[in-house]
Amino acid sequence: MLSSLLRNLELTKKDFFKIMLGCAIMAFGVVNVHEPAQITEGGVLGLGLFLKKVVGLNLAYVSPILDGLCYALGFSMLGARFLKKSAVATLGFSGFYWIFNFMGPVLPNLYHLPALAALAGGIFIGCGCGIAVTAGGCAGGDDALAMVISKKMKWPISRAYFFTDAVVLALSLSYIAPSRLVFSFMTTIVSSYLVGQFELKMKAPAWQVSQGGMEKNA
Repeated sequence: MLSSLLRNLELTKKDFFKIMLGCAIMAFGVVNVHEPAQITEGGVLGLGLFLKKVVGLNLAYVSPILDGLCYALGFSMLGARFLKKSAVATLGFSGFYWIFNFMGPVLPNLYHLPALAALAGGIFIGCGCGIAVTAGGCAGGDDALAMVISKKMKWPISRAYFFTDAVVLALSLSYIAPSRLVFSFMTTIVSSYLVGQFELKMKAPAWQVSQGGMEKNA
C-alpha cells in the first residue's frame, strides 16, 4: 500500500523517509529549543511563530495554510512533482509538531543560555531542512519560496533563505526584544549555512532536484 501511494506521489521510499526524518528533526527543534528559549526562525516557520505569539494561532494549523500559499506561488515555476513531495513534508512537519507539542519539551530550557539555544536551534532546523531538500522536497513553504527566489535570481539557496529570514525576523521585533533577536539572527545564519552545505553535496541546484522524477531503483 505504501509503495502504491509513493508511486502516485512520485517518491521513492528512500526520499520519503528522508523527508520524514527532516521534518521530525525540525519539529523537535522548534518545540524543544525555539519556543522555550524564545528564539525564532525566519521564513514561514518564523512567520508561524510570529502569528502564534501575536494572534494566538496554533502552529500545527497555521503552518499548512502558510505553506499552501507559498506552494501556490511557486507552482508555475516548480511544477507538480515538487508540490507532491512538499505536501508530504508539510503534513509530516505538522504531524510531528503536534506529537512533540503534546509530549512537551524533553530538553533543558535554554532561555538563559541564548547563544547555545541559537546554535542548537540552527543545527536542528538546518539539518532537518537540508535532509528534506536533498530528497527533492521542502519541509515548509519558506523552502518553496526560497527555491523560487533561488531559481529566479540565480542565487545559492542559502542566500535565498537568508533573505526571506531577514524579512520575518524584522517582523519578530514586535514580540521579541532586540537583544534576543540578535540570537534569532544567529540561528538563522547557522541554519542557512547548513542547508547550503547540504546543497553543495547535490549534483544540481536544490530547485532543479525538486523537479526531477523518481529514481530508477524506486
